[in-house]
Amino acid sequence: MDRRRSALEAGSATAALFAWGANSYGQLGLGHKEDVLFPQQLDDFCKPGCVRRITGGGGHSAVVTDGGSLFVCGLNKDGQLGLGHTEDVLYFTPCKSLLGCPIQQVACGWDFTIILTENGQVLSCGSNFFGQLGVPHGLPRCVVPQAIELLREKVVCIAAGLRHALAATASGIVFQWGTGLASSGRRLCPGQTLPLFFTEKEPNRVTGLENSRAVCVLAGSDHSGALTDAGELYVWGSNKHGQLASESAFLPLPQKIEAHCFQNEKVTAVWSGWTHLVAQT
Repeated sequence: MDRRRSALEAGSATAALFAWGANSYGQLGLGHKEDVLFPQQLDDFCKPGCVRRITGGGGHSAVVTDGGSLFVCGLNKDGQLGLGHTEDVLYFTPCKSLLGCPIQQVACGWDFTIILTENGQVLSCGSNFFGQLGVPHGLPRCVVPQAIELLREKVVCIAAGLRHALAATASGIVFQWGTGLASSGRRLCPGQTLPLFFTEKEPNRVTGLENSRAVCVLAGSDHSGALTDAGELYVWGSNKHGQLASESAFLPLPQKIEAHCFQNEKVTAVWSGWTHLVAQT
C-alpha cells in the first residue's frame, strides 16, 4: 500500500521513519528477521523528511525519495528488489542499477515490482510466472529492472496486485497485464470469454473505459480500478469481499461505482488494499 508524505512530515524538522509488524524476510529494514510488535525507528538511510512514497509487497518494501532515489529491502528470492541477485536484504538499500534514472513511483506486487521513472517509462523486476512483468520473452524472473517496451506512451501512474499490474498513460488510457485474475474470472464467469487484458502476459488496453480519461490506477489482490479526471471510480475483477460495490461475484469489464455511494461527490483520491478500497471525495 502506498503512502504519500503528509504535510506535517514535510514541514517537520524531526521527521523520522518507523516500521513494525511481520518481518520474516527483513522487509522492515531493521537489520533482522524478527517480527516487531511496536514501531521502531529506522536508521537514516535517507533524509526522512524527503521521502516521497513508501510501498510494500508480499514480503518486500520500497521507498522513493524526493530526489527520485529508490531504496528496497526484504524478500528477494525472485529478484523483486532489482539488485541483481536473489538474496534477502535486511536494510533499505539503494537500487544501484537505477542511479541517474529518477523514479516517480514504485508499486510492489506479491513477488514482483513495477517502477515508474520521472520521464514516464515503466520498468519491472521479480517473478514473471504469471506474466506480471509485462515483457514478451517469457523469462521466469528478472533480477534487474527492465523496460516494458510495449508501453510506448508516457505513463503517469502504475499499480501492482497479487499477480497482475496496471498503468495509466498521459492520455488517460489504462493497460493491464499478468494472468493472476484469469482463473477466478473463468470460475466465476462460466461460459464467458474474458477480455484479453485478463489473460495476456503483455500490456493490453482495458476495454470499457473508451469514453473516460484515467488519471490513476489501483490494484488489490484480485481486483483493479481506475479513477478518471471526472472524479468517477471504475472497478473490475474479483468482488469476493464486496470491495467493488456490486452484487456480481466478478466484473469482467470496468463498472462505475455510482456517485450516490459517495454522497454524489466526485472522488478525488482512492487507495486499494488486498481486498478493500478507500476513497476520498
